[in-house]
Amino acid sequence: MLSVAEALARVLALVEPLGTEEVPLAEAGGRALAADVVAARDQPPFAASAMDGYALRNAEAEPGARFRVIGVSQAGARFPGRIGPGEAVRIFTGAPVPEGADAVLIQEDAELDPAPGSDSGADAIRVAPTRDRGLNIRPAGADFVAGDRVSAPRRLRPAEVALIAAMNVGRVRVHRRPVVAVIPTGDELAPPGGALGPDMVASSNGYGLKAMLEAAGAEARLLPIARDSAAHLDAAFDLAAGADLVVTLGGASVGDYDLVRPAAEARGMALDFYKVAIRPGKPLMAGRMGAQAMLGLPGNPVSALVCAQVFVLPALDRMLGLPAGPDAPLPARLVGDIGPNGPRTQYLRARVERSGDGWRCAPCPRQDSSLLSVLATSNALMIRPPHDPALRECDPVEFIWIR
Repeated sequence: MLSVAEALARVLALVEPLGTEEVPLAEAGGRALAADVVAARDQPPFAASAMDGYALRNAEAEPGARFRVIGVSQAGARFPGRIGPGEAVRIFTGAPVPEGADAVLIQEDAELDPAPGSDSGADAIRVAPTRDRGLNIRPAGADFVAGDRVSAPRRLRPAEVALIAAMNVGRVRVHRRPVVAVIPTGDELAPPGGALGPDMVASSNGYGLKAMLEAAGAEARLLPIARDSAAHLDAAFDLAAGADLVVTLGGASVGDYDLVRPAAEARGMALDFYKVAIRPGKPLMAGRMGAQAMLGLPGNPVSALVCAQVFVLPALDRMLGLPAGPDAPLPARLVGDIGPNGPRTQYLRARVERSGDGWRCAPCPRQDSSLLSVLATSNALMIRPPHDPALRECDPVEFIWIR
């Protein structure tokens, strides 16, 4: 059997980065950026007020000083003139700072001081006896300047989409979404939500995998359940035409009803490997079927989703032009005692929480690969290398987050 590292390297060799397309920025969230984005202007494009108040000359703004208010500057409508000695402009947050001003006196530190006989309370101000000494101005280009970049490759998070919009860029080049055809297999499966016979179970793997793939940036096509017959599997492969990656669920072992491998080979699949030293998992198949990469995942629900995180998600990253490889393990201290590990790399479902001296990792007591309820209450996978000895409370361990 291949090690997990060897199998992942061979999976990644089966796929290539996909082509690119240009999309409106409003549709770019979560997409994989394929080309650098360059700022078209400075941000802010002018010195801007950071507070509501009065723009004036800071050297003159001593407690008790009086200023004549000569106009207003607001966002989108600057004061057109220049401030002279003893003059101030009413200004609002985000508005351009008038020429001649180098500070904004916050409005809490400005006392209205109308001229004698004036009906207006806003034609003059006096500086309060105690005032905030901050300048309260955001310099032009304080956030970024023209020519600054959002570099590719990267997955576009909400903050980066907002940054690109502020750069005055309306379209971006991204990698095409990988199309993944998901084929659940098994005579015992039925779609969830309907009546189930006494020997049937609700199909779950495909729904979990579809959600995982879509969260990772793929276009997932969940196909109808393929029964355990060559004809049904052949029809399922027909429905998967045009997908970049085909993922089957179940039927990849060596039992009398495990027909995925012979059905795929009958359609010309070139098998790359079969069986990996992983737990849960092991019966994992990979190869190419014409222009499509193909992965056969185990049928047990937890095995399927763990193997999907370890092998399928890195393959998607590569297809999206992103750095691809295993999730970097993080250090933690073990909660409880556990016995020795066997000859396969084991991924234990676990709860990881922060403590005063770092992460604490508590493996779930039940690790059967059919228990989705345990997976649903876990937030991490604790990794044990082959032949790892028995471990005791507070021994160092490693984990990855469940994506």
